[in-house]
This record gives sequence, C-alpha cells and structure tokens, in this order.
Amino acid sequence: MVEVKIPEELLNRWKEIFQDELEEFLEAISTPIRESIRVNTLKIDVSEFMRIFEERGIGLQPVPWCKWGFWVEASEESLGNMWEHFAGLFYIQEASSMMPPQIMSPDSTMKVLDMAAAPGSKTTQLAQLMNNRGIIVANDVSVKRLKALTNNLERMGVANVLVTQMDGRRFGRLAPNTFDMVLLDAPCSAEGTIRKSYKAILNWRSWIYEKLAETQKMLLVSAYKAAKPKGVIIYSTCTFAPEENEWVVSYLLERYHVTTEPVELEGVHFSNPVMEWKGKSFHPMVKNCVRIYPHKNDVGGFFIAKLRKLE
Repeated sequence: MVEVKIPEELLNRWKEIFQDELEEFLEAISTPIRESIRVNTLKIDVSEFMRIFEERGIGLQPVPWCKWGFWVEASEESLGNMWEHFAGLFYIQEASSMMPPQIMSPDSTMKVLDMAAAPGSKTTQLAQLMNNRGIIVANDVSVKRLKALTNNLERMGVANVLVTQMDGRRFGRLAPNTFDMVLLDAPCSAEGTIRKSYKAILNWRSWIYEKLAETQKMLLVSAYKAAKPKGVIIYSTCTFAPEENEWVVSYLLERYHVTTEPVELEGVHFSNPVMEWKGKSFHPMVKNCVRIYPHKNDVGGFFIAKLRKLE
C-alpha cells in the first residue's frame, strides 16, 4: 500500500481516541487487509465448498465469529473472477462486516428491516441466517446502488427479500412499530476502511463528522420508530469518529424510550466505547456499545450498538 500522509488534525483525533494504543493502531492500518469471504449455505455446504477450494490449492482460515466466514490465505486468481463467485457460492465480505448480522441472529419467523442495504453483504447474510424464510425489507436511497443489491440477491439465491428505494428517514413514519429487528449500517466517514483503501484519508475533511451525524441521528430515530415494541435495533458504522458513533446513540437514548444491551459475539476482542468527547459526556447506557479495532482483531474498524425499544 502506498504511504499517505495522515492530516495532523486527524492524527490528533486518533491520539485522543486510541491513547496508548496509537502506535499499535497506526502499525495495523499500514498493512493491507486480508481478503475474506462468506460461504453461501443457501447454495452449498461449507464442507463441500472447502473441498472445492482445497482441490484448487486455495487456503482458507476460519473467521472465529462467523461459521461461514473465511480468510483466503492463498489464491493466484482474483476472487471476483472465480466461477464460484459468479455462481453465488460465496460473497466477498470483509470479516468485521460479518459481525452486525451475527449479533442480530434473526430467526426465520421475523420481519427484518435493513435500512441502508446496498450492495447487500449484510442483507444476504441475514437471509442466510433466516434460511431464506421470514421477511427482509432491504432498502437503499440510491438507485445505482440498488442495482448492485438486486444483482447480489439474485446471484446468492435469496428469496425472502423485498427491495425498496426511499430515504430511510421515512420508514419511522410510513411503517411504525412494524419490524422485529432493524439493521442500520449507517453511511459514515469510513475511517475503518483505511486498510482496504486510503480513500478515507485522501478525502478527509474535519467538517464531515457533524454533517454525517445529523443524517445518522435522523436515520436512527426512524429505525427506532419502525421497530416493534421490544424490538431490536442494531446501529453500526465503519468509522472511529465518536460524533458518528457514541454521540448518535446517546442522542437516541436521551430522547426516546430505548436502552442498550451488551453486545455478545464469540471470538471478537471488543474495545470500550468513548464515554466523553469534546467536553460532552454521553448517556450512561452508551457503556454497552463496542468498538472493533484493526490492531486487536486484524480486521477493518467497526462500531456496533445493540438497542432495545422499550415501548
């Protein structure tokens, strides 16, 4: 990966966030991320898939938190050009991206909303967890991105998804108290994807956090309103910015009848949330949110909150 100078203001922010772990973090993001895939059990058993790759001399290492997830250790051929990919036998998916659906673990009777679904990595994983039963409403605001979503749904053999195209901020008003579970993998500044691409650094601007946070707050309120009483909302981002993570969750906790629950997923090293940022102390229940750091799990960065609607 080509070296890119980190803006001083961004580096200072990271010093505040990572503190004595900063050097470990900087070393981790300077190394390319390992390729990972999720085997699609809607079309093939994991054991049969592993046999195919073994015969081709492609090494696979299990992802601890997803029984269908694997890091690809050796492959001379591009994963996206393989016939197994075109046939929908696997999805190219970053290992940390597999975490939110695994934490949700919806059953086959549920109504689930994936509010910002395209291009479909988490939607297809949810369908897999639900064994192609129940109902998933997969939404995105972008028509262009929806084309990628529908292509992936078809390629992966997903049959329990309804695709919608609208601003996610409308769901709370149009479909209140409807869904057993809501996934909001929110559009964000994408700092956590740096190991994949330095684009997040090259495009970095200090004003972006507040702009994104305002949209994220409205999306999360909409997700809360769309969930049934006692329903679960998973809020996730791939950024390290407290403005887009803990601050957004705290906003909801302070204004609505909702609480957080501990995030549990075997095989992941969770880091503690930021409880105070730029002079603002967050709601005490932010304590249950988790951060996933590159230097702790050898993945991209992630933030996850599990919320429960109280009424």
